[in-house]
Amino acid sequence: MGRRNEQLRWQLAKGLLNALHLERLASRYSRTTVMAVFNLVNGGFSIALVSFVALVTQEAFIFPSLGATAFILFYVPMAQPASPRNTLCGHLIGALTGLLSLYLFGLQDQPSAFMTGVDLPRVGAAALSLGLASCLMVVFRVAHPPAGATALIVSLGLMPDPAQLPILMAGVGLLLAHAFVMNRLAGIPYPLWSTATAGPVMQDRKTSC
Repeated sequence: MGRRNEQLRWQLAKGLLNALHLERLASRYSRTTVMAVFNLVNGGFSIALVSFVALVTQEAFIFPSLGATAFILFYVPMAQPASPRNTLCGHLIGALTGLLSLYLFGLQDQPSAFMTGVDLPRVGAAALSLGLASCLMVVFRVAHPPAGATALIVSLGLMPDPAQLPILMAGVGLLLAHAFVMNRLAGIPYPLWSTATAGPVMQDRKTSC
């Protein structure tokens, strides 16, 4: 799997260079250099795109865990956690468990932990949100590691309003749309929903989001 992902990463970078008629760069510089610059440009552009939408609309389209999602989408695009299914369902689970934890501990109307500090209710909310998000992602087979950060972002009070949930998910959708275009442009069959294989574990379970 590691070698396959490495080949896909190189195919993605080289395919885009060819599409932009910059294929000479692939032969002039080392593979590591090309991949590093590719991730610098592509990762930066994807977050800039979402941030620009946030700037124009003055809504919270951008949030910290999208950075980790962007890295996964372009570094291991054919891995199951990078699929649209896992990415969307994972962040949705993280946001919902974060909101649930806020309400269970009576923190829905309180300032964020970064303004008031961490107290015992906040400890409980953070622990429950991450634990529950991890549990549900395993149960529904939609593992997406950055979604654990989304659960904490919400439970720590940075996005406590349920009305922000559609905006949060729209930000994820924008990032996925960019990843789809860039991967397909490079000739990588990035899936519309889920990758063909679900991975080596829990093959007997058919639960899906």
